[in-house]
Amino acid sequence: MNSDVPTGTLLRTLAASKPGGSFLELGTGCGLGTSWILDGMDRNSSLTSVDTDPTPQAIAREELEADTRLRLVLEDGLTFLARAQQPYDLIYADAWPGKFDGLDMALALVKRGGFYVVDDMLPQPNWPMDHAPKAAALIERLLALDGFESTWLEWSTGLIICVKSLTN
Repeated sequence: MNSDVPTGTLLRTLAASKPGGSFLELGTGCGLGTSWILDGMDRNSSLTSVDTDPTPQAIAREELEADTRLRLVLEDGLTFLARAQQPYDLIYADAWPGKFDGLDMALALVKRGGFYVVDDMLPQPNWPMDHAPKAAALIERLLALDGFESTWLEWSTGLIICVKSLTN
């Protein structure tokens, strides 16, 4: 699903809190969330956005590729996470990889004081029948993470914001 306005404004705000930041979006889609993150970034920041589907990402590429702060990657998110070594100030997991699969890999890439954000945690009409228990388990896991402070926001599509502890 595309990021809605409340999610987008939150992403913009979080990006603005990290001058010169390095950001990762897992699930470019057509680039709506990407646009919000870019809008909050300063000129010294960078955003890498990863997606497996070339069709929606082509829309993002057409609309946003002139922004030199953005790198669009067409690749499986798990493959990207497995080889990634750069830590990020913010990881926005808007796709299955980095959220339901490869969560530990994604969390390991969050810098101290950095954000890990997931959305679509409130029931959605397009959820498959077996998705609700998976979402509930993810919420429980994220709220109990060692080394992170986490907040469950039951508004918009349902977001969880995790911040990696500075003492970890």
